[in-house]
Amino acid sequence: MDRAAVLALFDRYGDMVYRVALGYLRSPSEAEDVVQEVFLKLLEGRAAVYPGKERPFLAKIAVNRCKDILRAARRRGEVPLEELTLLAPPEERELFRAVLELPEKYRNAVILHHLEGYSLRETARILRVSPSAVSMRLFRAKEILREQIGRER
Repeated sequence: MDRAAVLALFDRYGDMVYRVALGYLRSPSEAEDVVQEVFLKLLEGRAAVYPGKERPFLAKIAVNRCKDILRAARRRGEVPLEELTLLAPPEERELFRAVLELPEKYRNAVILHHLEGYSLRETARILRVSPSAVSMRLFRAKEILREQIGRER
């Protein structure tokens, strides 16, 4: 893929890839590394994007890379949640913190579906589960969030 096309994809989807990676890794620096790796992969021609399928394809590459990082070794020095919540607008910080505290399978479903706007089917494809599993994860995540936010008030 030529440089101009990759730069155009980066301009359009770079933030989305970053948010997906941040949701998985909870580390801004590691999320930035994932963004670089995703677009470098395209630049080097190790991956091909089909027209009209750019967004889910880039999200899938990011998710896979995040899983590789998490699988590789126990991470040291995670960024505290207080620092991550500063990335959210002030009125959304409580909810953002609660989402980041969800168990991984629920957190990933919420980030992809609600924050990134993927449909249930797209989220299911990215996470490699059925749409009904995504729906159930979202339902359970909402129950957990209601309980957590209600308890903090």
